[in-house]
Amino acid sequence: MTSTADRVPGNPRGWLLRLVIAFCFAQGAVSMARPAVSYRALSLGADERAVGVIAGAYALLPLFAAVPLGRRTDQGRCAPLLPLGVALIAVGCAAGGLADDLVAMAAWSGVTGLGHLCFVIGAQSIVARQSAPAEQDRNFGHFTIGASLGQLIGPMAAGWLITGDMARTTSLALVVSAGVAVVSTASLWRIERRAGRAAGRAAAPAKVPVHRILRTRGVPAGICVSLAVLSATDVLTAYLPVVGEHRGIAPATVGLLLSLRAAATIACRLVMTPMIRLLGRTALLVATCLLGGALCAAIALPVPVWALAVVLALLGFCLGVGQPLSMTTVVRAAPADARSTALALRLTGNRLGQVATPAAAGLVAGVAGVAAPFVLLGVLLVTAGAWGAVPVPEAGRGVREAAEETAART
Repeated sequence: MTSTADRVPGNPRGWLLRLVIAFCFAQGAVSMARPAVSYRALSLGADERAVGVIAGAYALLPLFAAVPLGRRTDQGRCAPLLPLGVALIAVGCAAGGLADDLVAMAAWSGVTGLGHLCFVIGAQSIVARQSAPAEQDRNFGHFTIGASLGQLIGPMAAGWLITGDMARTTSLALVVSAGVAVVSTASLWRIERRAGRAAGRAAAPAKVPVHRILRTRGVPAGICVSLAVLSATDVLTAYLPVVGEHRGIAPATVGLLLSLRAAATIACRLVMTPMIRLLGRTALLVATCLLGGALCAAIALPVPVWALAVVLALLGFCLGVGQPLSMTTVVRAAPADARSTALALRLTGNRLGQVATPAAAGLVAGVAGVAAPFVLLGVLLVTAGAWGAVPVPEAGRGVREAAEETAART
């Protein structure tokens, strides 16, 4: 069936593919930079706690910027956020590679995180606006394949570049990641259709209160699941290098392990539609969160590298479900004129998790050892799985309820 977006005059076919390609390069740059930052911090004398603080700084600026950016996107165009995000990612990566103290590294890590937030809010909002309700699971699943491809290539490239002199090679890896981010701009031309821009302008007068969005059934569950899944991915990226250092695993092998996890996530998203048909959205979401929690805890066990690879592959498959289904949950539940704000609230939850979870992981690692944070992640995923058992609204139900509530008040 031809999508609504493709039937609109002036909308170039292939907008979703080009968005996936751009997201692949932007996410690849970030995924390359995150382990490089951890290794660079270790080379500058950081301990496990300092690595946790620097990893948390990545999410600090986005924590405060997400909702205002979402409001702005609801009232206008989405596309301008994409090149802005790329520029901030490139500057943050390059400057972080040239920084020679931990405070500066934390600050530039925050700039990188802000750039990633800008890009993701703009890109997710475009997918939400230009996808029919029946296409949302598929399109968000395909969209997140771009992230998984970036997470597949980025750590592998970082591990390949980081050899020998850590201070020099981590700096090189971060500068290269800045160049990778810039490449993503090549596929961003005319990414937003005219109807999407008109819809954004039509929605400008109305502002749905944040508390009303958060009270909508399905939105809190979607935020919780997304927070847990992204926190697991984030801490895994930041702390597997630390685990590797303690267990004598080479950086190149750590990069391959992280890439294996990302490859499994891609495989999951390619078969997500038949899995939803077979199990149902809620059962699939809950099962993968619970199994993912057990697999996270298994990383704390002193297993050989081949067993760790199996655990990470299974974990990557489980983590592949949470992000696209949480996006669909939030978009379907939120009022039509506040979808970008709802997605921004979801990203705020993500960034809150990215600030708090690495910091907590650093404290736990300092007290109980470098593998202990993965037990913490296991508990977080199991909790999200229990919350995710809340039934997901049918497509458009949240919109209809919001319209009925508005009509009743007026």
